[in-house]
Amino acid sequence: MSATPLTVEDAQAKNVVLCGPEKGTQAVHDLITAYRANRRSGTACTKTRGEVRGNNKKIYRQKGTGNARHGDKRAPIFVGGGVVFGPRPRDYSKKVTKSTRRLALRRVLGDIITGGKVKTVDSFAIADGKTKSFINEVNAIAEPGKILIVSNSFDEQTYLAARNVAWAQLVTGAELNVEQLLLANTVILVGDAIETLAQRTA
Repeated sequence: MSATPLTVEDAQAKNVVLCGPEKGTQAVHDLITAYRANRRSGTACTKTRGEVRGNNKKIYRQKGTGNARHGDKRAPIFVGGGVVFGPRPRDYSKKVTKSTRRLALRRVLGDIITGGKVKTVDSFAIADGKTKSFINEVNAIAEPGKILIVSNSFDEQTYLAARNVAWAQLVTGAELNVEQLLLANTVILVGDAIETLAQRTA
């Protein structure tokens, strides 16, 4: 299967809107930060002195012992006591505007196309659903590394062949995100996938 490197001129001819290196850096940063924040579970939790196990009995009398005055043993200064200002369950998710997402996608696409990381093929399918066939097909198109294959759709046999290959990922043009583009050494655009990207960058 022959692959053709995608140039900036070819992308612009397909109505893909790209962004130069002078713009979009902050948008990319904001979007990647949001991706990673949205993956956080936010379930870290510590118990306060009102939640740890124990009773409210005063540990010894107020006066006459020569020690500092204390109340119950659940105070934060004691082993087994509560935690002061510890983590509580929270939502780390961040919202990013559509215009910021679009600008970030334009910037990253411009960078990887300029860097010669994008190739186009007319079609990509593994009829027998075998991993060996998938690897041979990908190696014929791109050099070894992290490979991102973008198409508008894949058949079940192709998904089956690719699912056990850690260094390759299949993704549709509608679901493609900026983080996947940044992590890939080579991006393979299949068929009309570039038209989908043109709609997303418009």
